[in-house]
Amino acid sequence: MKPVNIGIVGLGTVGGGALNLIRDNAEELSRRTGRTITVSHVGVRRPRPDLTALGIVVSADIMSVVQDPAVDIVVEVIGGITDARAVVMAAIANGKHVVTANKWLLAEHGNEIFAAAEAKGVHVAFEAAVAGGVPIIKVLREGLAANRIDWLAGIINGTGNFILTEMRDKGRDFEDVLVEAQALGYAEADPAFDVEGNDAAHKLTIMASLAFGVPLQFSKVFMEGITKLTRDDVAYAEELGFRIKHLGIARQSAKGIELRVHPTLIPQDRLIANVNGVKNAILVQSDPVGPTLYYGAGAGAGPTASAVVADVVDLVRALTAEKLHSVPHLAFMPHAMANTPILPMEEVVTAYYLRLQALDRPGVLADVTRILSQHGINIEAILQKPADDAAGTVPVIILTKLVVEREMNAAITELQALTEIVAPVTRIRMETLA
Repeated sequence: MKPVNIGIVGLGTVGGGALNLIRDNAEELSRRTGRTITVSHVGVRRPRPDLTALGIVVSADIMSVVQDPAVDIVVEVIGGITDARAVVMAAIANGKHVVTANKWLLAEHGNEIFAAAEAKGVHVAFEAAVAGGVPIIKVLREGLAANRIDWLAGIINGTGNFILTEMRDKGRDFEDVLVEAQALGYAEADPAFDVEGNDAAHKLTIMASLAFGVPLQFSKVFMEGITKLTRDDVAYAEELGFRIKHLGIARQSAKGIELRVHPTLIPQDRLIANVNGVKNAILVQSDPVGPTLYYGAGAGAGPTASAVVADVVDLVRALTAEKLHSVPHLAFMPHAMANTPILPMEEVVTAYYLRLQALDRPGVLADVTRILSQHGINIEAILQKPADDAAGTVPVIILTKLVVEREMNAAITELQALTEIVAPVTRIRMETLA
C-alpha cells in the first residue's frame, strides 16, 4: 500500500515532538498499521533547511499544507483559535482527515467542525486536546461505551495543581508559587487561562459532551479560579482532613447537567486528592463499572505528541480498513445528541467550606449560625482559630452539609453585611467524590 502522508501545521513543542516521534518510531508505527507513515509537508513560519534536506516540504504559508493533494492527514498544532479554525475547516473542505490538540478550538467551535467533517466524510481526532498523554478521550468514547456515566471530576490543569501542591507542602503564598511556575515554564507570562479556569473549562466541555451525549457548550461552564486562595485556607482544609484541588466537574442529574470548574475541598484519603505537581487525573463514576481513575502527564512534548501520533495511528488504521466512522466524533451518533439542559450554577447542590474573619466579640457566632439556619444550611463542623490580638479578629472556619448554591449565595450576602465580619467571606465548594 502507498504511504500515508502527514502534513503538520505548527512545529512548536507539540508539533516538533510529533514529527520526531513519527520519524523515530517509523518501523513500530508501520507494524501497528500495516502502512508507512511519512511526514511530507510542514507549515512553519521560519525556514527549516534541516527538514528540507530530509525531503520534507516546508511552507511559510500554512494553508499550502492543507491544500497539498499529497497530504492525507493534517495535524493542527498551532494553538490559538482564529488561524487554527481556518486551517481545520480548510482541511475538511479539502477532504483531509484532521488531528488537533486544540481544546480551545474544539470547545468554542467543535459543533461546527464536527458537522462539517460528517458532511464531508472525514474524521477529526483530538485525544491530545485533553490531559496530554492520558487517553481519556478514548476511554469516554470507547472504553466506557457500555456504561452510563453519572459524573466525572478531573484535575485537568497541571499549572494550577502545581501551585496548590506547593502551597500545601511548603506553606507558600499563591503569588510566590506563580512566579516559580512561570520561571519553570509551567505557566505563561499571562497565566490567566490556567489559574482562572479557562483551560480546564475547555477540557471539561469536551469531556462532558463525550460523557453525556450533548452538544459542546463552553459558554455554560461555571468558572472560578484559584487566585483568591490563601495558604491559610490550604492549611485549614488539611487540618479538617481535606485537600483543595482545582477540579472540573460534570455531573448528570434529573434536572440537567452540571458543568463547573472551581477550587474544591475533597477528603484527603481519596486517590485524586493525592495527585500532586503538574500531573493530571480524571475520576469517572459510571454504571456498572463504578469509579475508575486515569492519571498521568497532562502536558509536555512527549506526552502530548504521544497522543497526537496515537490519533494518527487510529486514522491510518481506519483509512486502511475503510471504517472511518465506526466511532462517532463525540461518542454518540450525531442525530442522537440530547438536548439535556445545563444547570445554572445557582441550582447546583453541594457542601461548602466557609472562612470568616470576625471581630472577637460575644454573640458573633450566634449571628452567623442564625443566618445559616434561616437559609436551611446545616453545619457539619466549626473550627475557630486563635484571635489575632493586633487586629482583634478571629478566623472562623465552617463546613456545611449539602445546600443549593442559591441559598448559600444569599446567606453569604447577609453574613458580609454583619458589622462584625470584617472581610469578604471565603467560600470553597466541597465534594466527597464517593
